[in-house]
Amino acid sequence: MAMLGPRVWFSVRQGLSRGLSRNVGGWASGEGRKVDIAGIYPAVTTPFTATAEVDYGKLEENLHKLGNIPFRGFLVQGSNGEFPYLTSSERLEVVSRARQAMPKDKLLLAGSGCESTQATVEMTVSMAQVGADAALVVTPSYFRGQMSSAALIHHYTKVADLSPIPVVLYSVPANTGLDLPVDTAVILSQHPNIVGIKDSGGDVTRIGLMVHKTKRQDFQVLAGSAGFLLASYAVGAVGGVCALANVLGAQVCQLERLCLTGQWEDARKLQLRLIEPNTAISTCSSSIC
Repeated sequence: MAMLGPRVWFSVRQGLSRGLSRNVGGWASGEGRKVDIAGIYPAVTTPFTATAEVDYGKLEENLHKLGNIPFRGFLVQGSNGEFPYLTSSERLEVVSRARQAMPKDKLLLAGSGCESTQATVEMTVSMAQVGADAALVVTPSYFRGQMSSAALIHHYTKVADLSPIPVVLYSVPANTGLDLPVDTAVILSQHPNIVGIKDSGGDVTRIGLMVHKTKRQDFQVLAGSAGFLLASYAVGAVGGVCALANVLGAQVCQLERLCLTGQWEDARKLQLRLIEPNTAISTCSSSIC
C-alpha cells in the first residue's frame, strides 16, 4: 500500500490547509465538541513470522479474540506495535487489516508519528485513508535537544491543522527520552483537532496537573499503562492504553468499571493484583507500552 504521491500530496495539503477536517462518523460527543476517546484500549502487538515478515493473519486472529472484550477500541502502531521497525507500507497495511478485522463499533487509534512534520502529516493522512479513526502522534526525538516547547507546538499544530482525523498527543519518555511538557500540552489542548494525550511516563502528579490545567478545554487524558490506571482515574484521566490489556483485557476493563462506579476499595485490590503481571509485560517489551 503506497504512500501519497507528490501530486496527490500537494492537493491534499492545499485542501486541508483551507481548514477542511472531517469528523469521525459516529464518534463526535455532540455538536461543537471533540471526539470522545474515553475508555480502555489494548496496545496491540505486531506479530512477525520466523522470517521477520509481518504476520497479518496472526494480527487479524488476535483482533478477533480481543473483539469479545468490552474495549472502547484498539491502538495499533504504538510502541507495543514496534512501529519504528516497520516500513511505511507495512504500517499502513497493519492499519488497514486492523480496521477490517475489528468490530465496526470500536475506535481505531493508529500511531502515525515520524521524525519530520511533513512525514507525520503524510502518514496521518494515509492512515486515515485506510481506516484510522484518530492518530496517535509520538514526540519527535532524534534531535531531542532541539525539541523545545516552541518546536513541539509548531510540529503538533501543523500535524493537527492538516490531519483529516483527530490527533492524540503521545508522550513516552522511556522510549524517546523526551517528556512532552505539561504547559506545551495545555497550549495544544486548545487546538480544535487535538483531542487528548496518552501519557506513558507514569507520573501521576503530572497527569493530575494536566487534567487540572486543561479542564476548560475539551481535552482528555489517557494513562499509558495499567500499572498506574487506578491512580490516573483518581486524578481525572478518562481511560488507558494498556499493553496488559492484550492478555488480561477483561480484568483491565473491570478495573475501569470499578473506578467509574466509585468502588475504590475493590479497584485498589484489583490494581494491586495487576501490578506484577503489568511489570512482567513492560519488562518483556522494554517499554511501558
